[in-house]
Amino acid sequence: MTARTAPEILLIDDHPSVRSGIRRAIEISGMTCCGEAASRAEAFAQIAHKSPDAVVLDLHLPDGSGLDIVQWIRKHSQEMAIVILTMSDEESHLIAAMRAGASAFVKKSAPIIDVIAAIRSALTQPKNFSAAGIASALESSQTVNLLTPRELTVLQALALPGTNSHLAKSLYISEATLKTHLAAIYRKLGVVNRLGAVTKARNLNLLT
Repeated sequence: MTARTAPEILLIDDHPSVRSGIRRAIEISGMTCCGEAASRAEAFAQIAHKSPDAVVLDLHLPDGSGLDIVQWIRKHSQEMAIVILTMSDEESHLIAAMRAGASAFVKKSAPIIDVIAAIRSALTQPKNFSAAGIASALESSQTVNLLTPRELTVLQALALPGTNSHLAKSLYISEATLKTHLAAIYRKLGVVNRLGAVTKARNLNLLT
């Protein structure tokens, strides 16, 4: 990108109050807000027209997902910093943002200083992903990939009260089949019993 005296940031969020607050923080920190967009369509037009150094965008926009914008940017630029700013607590959204090519993932509940720090870090290393809770999210994602859909169903049922015999009946499987599933689940989670499996699953946000 062409060298600029101050990094130019484009804000993409459908809430004017959110954009206003971030704009003030950006300008106080010595950066420049080069524009704002309240929708996916506006974002595409603004990015193409202004070629900002960074974008700060919400995942949920009135006309689509912010992840579409992330993917579109990455098709055209590996240098543009992309900071996701969202209300979402879903680890799946964090993982999706990372895989789409975002530089950082920050919750709207975080202090504004964290948002500015994420922007500065993303400007320096746009292809390095940073986010609070990334280690837990990755572990959870890897665990989900290891478990079969049936094992995930059994794991979620383990949190319910009842003996293994009752559990097997509720899942319409034999007790022997249940034991086979449990052995696989325990091995993949690195635990030795039902309580350990439920505790580990809760820590990884695998129980709904």
